[in-house]
Amino acid sequence: MDLKRDVDEFLRALEGARGVSPHTLRAYRHDLGEVARDLGRAGVARWEDVRTADLRDHLLRWQEGKPSPATVARRLASVRSLYRHLALQRGFEGNPGAGLRVPRRPRRLPSCLTVDEIRRLLDAVPAPTDWREARDRALLETVYSGGLRASEAVGLDLADVDLIGGSARVRGKGRKERVSPLGPPALRALQAYLDRRRRDRHGRDRHGRDWHGRDAPRRVSRAVFVNRAGTRLTTRSLQRIVRSWVIRAGLAGRVSPHTLRHAFATHLLENGADLRVVQELLGHASLSTTQIYTHLTTRRMREVYRAAHPRA
Repeated sequence: MDLKRDVDEFLRALEGARGVSPHTLRAYRHDLGEVARDLGRAGVARWEDVRTADLRDHLLRWQEGKPSPATVARRLASVRSLYRHLALQRGFEGNPGAGLRVPRRPRRLPSCLTVDEIRRLLDAVPAPTDWREARDRALLETVYSGGLRASEAVGLDLADVDLIGGSARVRGKGRKERVSPLGPPALRALQAYLDRRRRDRHGRDRHGRDWHGRDAPRRVSRAVFVNRAGTRLTTRSLQRIVRSWVIRAGLAGRVSPHTLRHAFATHLLENGADLRVVQELLGHASLSTTQIYTHLTTRRMREVYRAAHPRA
């Protein structure tokens, strides 16, 4: 079927493009696969024959399952991207997806921990007795100190961390690199973890070779944060680690690695940091993405005012 063949060709082109994440590829494969199957069942054989009305009918059928506005917007974006690819490859004019409106997404403020709650979370990790506790403390400190995304934290290589200069080279969305400063607590935790990892028996691979030696396997020696097998932690593993310490700290609500990133930005703004500086530190391409944290800090100021002012 031409619809599926064109989707496969588009995905192969995307896979070779710079800055396209595996997550984006999976989402586009899922969305375009469903659109192609549905259009095929409706009797449409080629993308060139698709009309705006065909796409609208598909969305109406699909939305009976009540997908979120963000999911609908993503599906429309994937269709529009496919048509831009067809325009470049075949000179095809027109984009039936351009005539459809993206649903309005409700603006939700991210959840955030107070400074005291962050302190409780970090203090929940005891003085490390093994390399895993040392790793967990270093992970929490690094994510909060640098405002890192989960993927950025687990993607750190040993060569990215400058313990003397107090910074880490981070690869963000679109493979864009930035330098994130790290505070003294994070640097001390990282140093303690790496020292413990070298000393501990888990600091060697299954052949007994030192992870940091010249004969170390490349896939093991590069990662800062590793699991018991000596391989790089996944974002899912990081989520489990954060959740386990959140429970031990007795914190309420849903807390994820991204919550620590939110806390990083909010606490900077609450203490007078410039919005543009916070944008650079977070690695946001657009200032509008960072501006949501100004709403968060304004809301907190109102809460403090109402609790503290005698006539509030």
